[in-house]
Amino acid sequence: MRTIAIMNRVLKELFRDKRTLALMFVAPILIMLLMSVIFNTNSTTDVNVATVSVSSKLNEELGSLKHVTVKSYDTKADAKHALNQETVDAIVQKSGKNYDLTYANTDSSKTTAVKLAFKNALTATSISQLKSALKQSTTAMAKLQTQLALAQKAANGPTASVTNHANAVTPKTSQFNSAPKVTNHYVYGDQDTGYFAKMLPILMGFFVFFFVFLISGMALLKERTTGTLDRLLATPVKRSSIVFGYMLSYGILAILQTLLIVLVTVWLLGIEVVGSLVSVVLINLLLALVALAFGILLSTFANSEFQMMQFIPLVVVPQVFFSGIIPLDSMADWVKDISYMIPLKYSGDAVNEIIMRGTSIFSLGGDMAVLLGFLIVLTVLNIVGLRRYRKV
Repeated sequence: MRTIAIMNRVLKELFRDKRTLALMFVAPILIMLLMSVIFNTNSTTDVNVATVSVSSKLNEELGSLKHVTVKSYDTKADAKHALNQETVDAIVQKSGKNYDLTYANTDSSKTTAVKLAFKNALTATSISQLKSALKQSTTAMAKLQTQLALAQKAANGPTASVTNHANAVTPKTSQFNSAPKVTNHYVYGDQDTGYFAKMLPILMGFFVFFFVFLISGMALLKERTTGTLDRLLATPVKRSSIVFGYMLSYGILAILQTLLIVLVTVWLLGIEVVGSLVSVVLINLLLALVALAFGILLSTFANSEFQMMQFIPLVVVPQVFFSGIIPLDSMADWVKDISYMIPLKYSGDAVNEIIMRGTSIFSLGGDMAVLLGFLIVLTVLNIVGLRRYRKV
């Protein structure tokens, strides 16, 4: 009977807590719907290929393949400029009878797609050329047979001259006896660079965001539940001073944690950093401050650690889906638009540019400005949010 009584008491408390009930039953449905939208979209990979000194037939075969766009350039310098500007994913250049392929290789799935497309196009071109040569050879043989028949009827029969004439019209097929040599070059990494290399900079930012968000939210929630925050609010201290004080204290821990995550990711996992490691650290520090302000803000809406944990599916999981770990290129425009509201997308884009392309941090002002904007807005909301506990 006592067990039943305890059960009834707990159930009554749970049913009174409408926020907990909503997070328990609504959040899983929202996450499942979100996953359905993400994973049921077209997963094909579109690639852009630049060609230099390549035959029109090979360009035609490449362009006829699905999800492949071909752009022809006059010089290798123009093609390299397009590659650096990220308007193309690879360069195909013909040198004599051989081919040089240069891949950006910032996305191994696109590198693989280009390799497969070029192989198929080259095979189709070779087959077409062989068919053309065979047709010419058949025509030449038919002419030879006709001339031999005429020679047999002739009185003196100059067969040698006829044979020589036949050889003159027979096409040379020695150029098809050996396959062209294909040489691969990689701007980032090498042939063993996998898709994890693209995911790693984003995962680095995700772990920074997740742990700083969780620790700051839980810590401030503890301050509230133990009454420490209420006693502090009873003093003449301004709300802005309280918010900045908490952010500075937790910010020190966030800095140490960010440094640890970045350095371990780079050195322990052996990721190749083309740009400045200091720039990578600075961007992740800015992301950590955004996560810190976000965690403090959401902790003001949670009444318990249990509710704080339930915010994770609503706040943290979308960060993974829309950060770039799952390619958004082939998704609907409205799905892409959601990603622009995700802080992790901007940090992930910026860190990817630094690590894989060596871009200077001063060239990433747009991403930095958006992250700074998130930080300012969330900090202001934190200051305003304390009004529910003390109006001054």
